[in-house]
Order: sequence, then C-alpha cells, then structure tokens
Amino acid sequence: MSTAMHPGASPAARATRHPVDQVLPPGRLIPLGIQHVLIMYAGTVAVPIIVGGALKLDTHTIGLLVNADLFVAGVATLIQSIGIGKIMGIRLPVVAGATFSAVTPMILIGSKYGLPAMYGAMICSGVFGLLIAKPFSKVLKFFPPVVTGTVITAIGLSLIGAAAGLIAGNDTTAKNYGQMRNIVLAACIILLIILVNRFFRGFVSQIAVLLGLIIGTIAAFPLHMTNFSAVRSAAWLGLARPLRFGAPEFKAAAIISMCIVILVTYTESTADMLAVAEAVDKPVSDSDIARGLATDGFSALLGGFMNSFPDTAFAQNVGLVTMTRVRSRWVVAVAGALLFMLGLVPKLGEIVASIPQPVIGGAALVMFAMVSAVGIRTLQRVPFADTNNLLVVATSLGVGLLPVVAPKMYQQFPSNFQVIFGSSITSTVIVVFLLNLFFNHLRLGDRDSLVEGPDEMASDLSPGLRPPPTR
Repeated sequence: MSTAMHPGASPAARATRHPVDQVLPPGRLIPLGIQHVLIMYAGTVAVPIIVGGALKLDTHTIGLLVNADLFVAGVATLIQSIGIGKIMGIRLPVVAGATFSAVTPMILIGSKYGLPAMYGAMICSGVFGLLIAKPFSKVLKFFPPVVTGTVITAIGLSLIGAAAGLIAGNDTTAKNYGQMRNIVLAACIILLIILVNRFFRGFVSQIAVLLGLIIGTIAAFPLHMTNFSAVRSAAWLGLARPLRFGAPEFKAAAIISMCIVILVTYTESTADMLAVAEAVDKPVSDSDIARGLATDGFSALLGGFMNSFPDTAFAQNVGLVTMTRVRSRWVVAVAGALLFMLGLVPKLGEIVASIPQPVIGGAALVMFAMVSAVGIRTLQRVPFADTNNLLVVATSLGVGLLPVVAPKMYQQFPSNFQVIFGSSITSTVIVVFLLNLFFNHLRLGDRDSLVEGPDEMASDLSPGLRPPPTR
C-alpha cells in the first residue's frame, strides 16, 4: 500500500504532495466520505435488486446479494484509492460500484443456464479482465476526447431515467406514480444543493449533497415518507457464504457474453478515470490505467466467488468530485471502508436504504446530469471543423440512447444481440469506438490529410491527461 501524508504534517511537507495524496482532517474526511457513499448507494444496490427480482429470488436472498455487492464495492474502492503496489489501483478518487452493463447479460444467463453458470461466467470474465488490463491500457490513443466525451455524456444521460424512477416511481400504471409530494421534495433537494453552492464556500459547499440528503430526510418525516422499521429487525452481522448457489458451471456462450461485458466495462472505466484525472489535475499513464482496470477485473473475479457483480468506476461520483473540487483520494478510501462495513453490517445498510427514494433521486439527478456536463466539457476539446467528428458524436449518442427511450426496441432480436445493444452504455461504446476508427484511423479515399496519428491523438488530451513517457 502507498504511504500518505499524516494530517498533522507541516504545511511545507504537505505542499510537496499533490492534493490527491493529501489526507484531510477527520472533521472533513469522514463527512465527505459519507457523501460519496450516499450518492452512489442507490445505484450500486439497484443492480442486485434488479437482477435478483428478474431471476425471481426471494427477499432474503436478494438482501444477501446486496450485502455481497456492497462488500465487493468496498474492497474495489479501497484498492482503487489506496492501491496495491504496482499491481492494482489507480490511486485517484475513484469509487467502484456494480456496473449496469452487466444487468441484461446476467439476467439472460441466469434465466437460461442458472446462477452457477452466471457466476462461473463471471469468474472467467474476471480472469480475462486481469489478463487484458495491461494490453487494453496501451490503446489510449484510441480514446481521444471524441470517444471519452461521447461515452461519459451517454452514461450521464442514460442514468437520468434511473433518477426519475427514484423520484416518481418505476411503474407508470401505479396509482401513486408521480405523486406531487415526491416531485416537490426532490425539487427542493435540487434547489437546496444549488443554493448551498451559490451562497456558501469551502467545506459547506463541498457537502452540499450530504446536506440535501439529511435535510430532505428530516423534511420527509412529517410527510410520512420515512420508514426505519426494517432497521430494528436487520442483523448486525451478515454476509452470504462464498459460492452460495453451488459450484460454478462454465458455459461457453455465457462466458463470451460476460467477457464482452468486461470489455465494455473497461471502456466505461477508462473514460471515467480519465475524467477524474482531469478533474483533479493529475497526469495518468497507461500503467495507471492498467492498474485501475485490473481492479475492475479483480472485482469480477471476487464477485463471482462472493455472489456479487462486476464493478466499474461510478460515474455519479466522478460528477461529485467535479462539483466539490475535493481531490483527496483518501476521502474515497473512507467511502470504501464504509461500503465494506455496510456489506458486513446489514443494520447499517438498512439505515441508508431507508432514506426516502425521492430524496436520493433529487440528489442523483444533479449528479447524473453533472456526469453528462463533464462529457460535454470533454467534447469541447474535439476538433469539429473539417472533420466527421460531429457525425461520430451524433450517431453514437443517437444509437446509444435508443434503449433508453425505447427499452423493448430489440425484443425481437436474438438474445446475444440484446445482451450487447440492449444497454445504452454498451451500444454507445461500440458505435463511437468503431466510428472513430473508421473516420480518424483508417486511411480510405482521398482524405488522408484528416487522419490523426498517435501523436495527434495524444495532443487532443489535456496536459493533465497526456500519458508520460514510459520508462
């Protein structure tokens, strides 16, 4: 593990370290870490809830999946922020959480082959991810701003629906769908976050989201929107035993599907890690990216044994880093420790889970939109004049958002096609990556002058993102 500056270190010694590596005083460190957990909690537990519900698992089993999911996310977050030598961890404020890219494939695999095959495929994909982490990191030239900006924008836009579901509900036919009190409460949370950022500075503005969640929960009490009864009955300690559903089974089709998920996850994580590196103004090399990706691969391997899910760099926490401008990776290390504890102590998890969904949704809406804003800011560095980059961005976003606006659009297609293009993030990644290769790398026709070589592609990155020379 890397060493860190002690909070009591002298100002001169503290100044020699990058802000990413500085440890904040406990009075700031802990609340900021809690804020990271609260903003990502709903997203990361949504994956086991959705997958477990689709596979018709009972409530107790789904609860064990949630605990395992939080446990693995905590381990991955600690590794990403602290690092393990030269093996894993990008050592940036990167929060890991269950990727939505795996939801559709895992449901299809679990329904067709069963849970042992689902987790067997996940274990294989984790090994595959560890093996390709370094080679994948060597292709940073294929991730210029036109690719990363488009992917990050699509991630944020695709998650807006999740925020809407938290605020208004997910069943549009239900009588209580879109209740006025829910929408008004969420709107007040958004307004509070805006006002705190407008009229306060320093630490108060940095915990605007946390304040919104706390005040929103308090305001929900007289509206009878809170229910903490489940906290009393929840156990103090609990974690599903490894391989709870039996020895893993290995089906070729399932393994291929999950390996595709890893490739998509790596593309998503690469875009998010580059965005974090820009936000904290710290250069990253291909070796840094490789360590970060290896952590994602390890999370899939660990998750396969622990009944959990593959993790990726969580986009909403990228937005939180951008908004608060808090660069210390030790804040995220605190968040990782809290996630680890939540996975082992169901009672604590129930406390967080009892926060009213409209309150979470209001804060999440701001963070998801902030992710899209980060993507748009990245796209500002893209050369659009005399290039086809505008067509690349437009087509990628158009195809990528089809599953968002029409979730059942591909239901007549083969299941393997649905696995890939039924996810907004997956389809955006594939289309923008291929179109960038087609227009900016392949030498076709008489337009060679528009082709960007590796040096030109690297120059598109901001100074803080250009990989340093390898030694």
